Amino acid sequence: MLKRSLLLVSLLALFAPTLPAESLARGSSNRFEPIDIFEIEWASDPRISTDGTRIVYVRNFMDIMKDRYRSNLWVVNLDGTDHRPLTTGIVNHSAPRWSPDGRRLLYTSSESGSQQLHVRWLDSGQTAMLTRLARAPRLATWSRDGKQIAFVMSVDADTTSFATMPKAPEGAEWSKAPKVIESIQYRNDGAGYVEPVFSQIFVMSADGGTPRQVTRGAVHSGGRPEWSADGKSLLFSANRNEKWELDPRNSEIYEVSLSDGSIRALTSRNGPDQTPILSPDGSKIAYLGSDERYLGYQLTRLHVMNRDGSDSRLISSTLDRDVDAIQWAADGQSLYFQYDDQGNTKVARIGLTGKVETLAGDLGGTSLDRPYDGGSFSVAPSGTLVYTMSRPDHPADLAVARRGGSPVRITRLNEDLFGHKKLGAVEEITYASSHDNRKIQGWIVKPPDFDPSKKYPLILEIHGGPFANYGDRFASDMQLYAAAGYVVLYTNPRGSTSYGEEFGNFIHHNYPGNDYDDLMSGVDAVIAKGYIDPANLFVTGGSGGGVLTSWIIGKTDRFRAAVVAKPVINWYSFVLTSDGPGFFYRYWFSALPWDDPEQYLRRSPISLVGSVKTPTMIVTGEADYRTPISESEQYYTALKIRGVPAALVRIPDSPHDFASRPSTMLSKFVYTLAWFERYRGK
Repeated sequence: MLKRSLLLVSLLALFAPTLPAESLARGSSNRFEPIDIFEIEWASDPRISTDGTRIVYVRNFMDIMKDRYRSNLWVVNLDGTDHRPLTTGIVNHSAPRWSPDGRRLLYTSSESGSQQLHVRWLDSGQTAMLTRLARAPRLATWSRDGKQIAFVMSVDADTTSFATMPKAPEGAEWSKAPKVIESIQYRNDGAGYVEPVFSQIFVMSADGGTPRQVTRGAVHSGGRPEWSADGKSLLFSANRNEKWELDPRNSEIYEVSLSDGSIRALTSRNGPDQTPILSPDGSKIAYLGSDERYLGYQLTRLHVMNRDGSDSRLISSTLDRDVDAIQWAADGQSLYFQYDDQGNTKVARIGLTGKVETLAGDLGGTSLDRPYDGGSFSVAPSGTLVYTMSRPDHPADLAVARRGGSPVRITRLNEDLFGHKKLGAVEEITYASSHDNRKIQGWIVKPPDFDPSKKYPLILEIHGGPFANYGDRFASDMQLYAAAGYVVLYTNPRGSTSYGEEFGNFIHHNYPGNDYDDLMSGVDAVIAKGYIDPANLFVTGGSGGGVLTSWIIGKTDRFRAAVVAKPVINWYSFVLTSDGPGFFYRYWFSALPWDDPEQYLRRSPISLVGSVKTPTMIVTGEADYRTPISESEQYYTALKIRGVPAALVRIPDSPHDFASRPSTMLSKFVYTLAWFERYRGK
């Protein structure tokens, strides 16, 4: 893997001759370099002990030789002292969960060669492997008395073939048997072609033993299980409707009895109901959901109902933001939750009357290459809060916040790397869109040693989704572009989340649309600052950002070069080949493609390819089933037919998420920068 990493650096040197050679050697520069990617560490999934004195979290790193992400469990006191590992090794340990009495730790580990459940006694350090299963258990939870564990695992479906091949002669070398597909959802991005399996819930003794399956049927019952107070039943969310593939969001809250496996629904509306959490006294259930309106973007709201499913009440009606990661306060009179607000992820507390109090911000730093939202938190019974904090100069570290006090960052996992590196300064910008003067938020990343009297090339980097958001969080791509001498602009155009439901739905059945105006107005606003060379503009984006990049160069030739990453080019073909066949046509369009083909073509970048003059590179993973590589191939061929300078970069084995492996995350950046350097004016 080391040789492959050095090859990527060599490619950068080959295609980017304007960069000084000394900046390409590892450790030779005070600027952030591509190979430094492999040195980054970040925190995730922090869990505070029941007595509120210690934090166990997942410490993530990269294995440069195997080109994989790895993770170990670490523990640290609330004040940042006694910071030490609980597990070690070039394997994965994750999903730590304290037992109710705080004496044991449940987690998953791959040290046996496959993901299995383990438990650790904190007083002695002894560990035991609880499961030896053929498939990986996930979403494990303790019962309230600490005597049982529930988890989710995939189970083979009952399948019979409608055709039987004759038996091959002994020693014959026939081809592999055909793959027979009869389901609509037959492949998933990142997982490949779907095995005939369904997610089911299991329970087992916390002392180990044989797990017992408690849900069954040809439907998924795989939401995270929530134990009842008496340990006799489990709550979970699932889409158990007969036509679940065609109606993917219509989930309900269910209760399953452990004695006889009987299941009853506690909710019944049309729309998603999910994430049931039982109150401390067992009398109420908090859950997330919304009434289905088939909008492209619908807020996820917080509800509370009685234990039997009666008297459901909307709690977060006054908050025009999505609610996520709910957790009951110890008094049962309020809940903690996570939400995005204007490009910043926050933790808040909400009372049963709906009053919201924000407690902390700056969650994130778990999406390394680009500044997406993310992060997680945990709350002790005392109300002490621990969460993953990120700022533009560092990925996720741990921070502790107490009500009425200022957050305190207690780890600095990358001080050894960034302590001697100059990173680009990040500046917030707000500007008016040329479409309707609506205020748009964005951020400018400047090169280290920035000199406002000079002229710099500009990269417009566009987020995907499109219902997602960027923010002032760490992003390796942005910093690497800045280190190479570019000013970077990234924004949240209309359609982005964290600005309310109306703002998100400005692109409902109109994407791409006036988000183009928002982006161009941002470029103009940065040029007006006086330090941008308007003859050296570049544009790139991935997924939804790839859609907008290809749309932009079909409408203007002001950019010297473009990199279109994992795009949708033809909405008609995308809807019928993506891994979400029951979703995209239903929520993003007003009709099926064959009923209104004009609508699909009008919003497809392929309709503008006849106007493209910009040199364009398209980059997509060969195993991308979200925006299949056939979309990129259509665009590449059309550009070549027209004589537009174009390149198609196919990343072997990569799904939609380029960051699924460290080297693919790095190669996407290396080839993008090399393409821009090829066309960068002097």
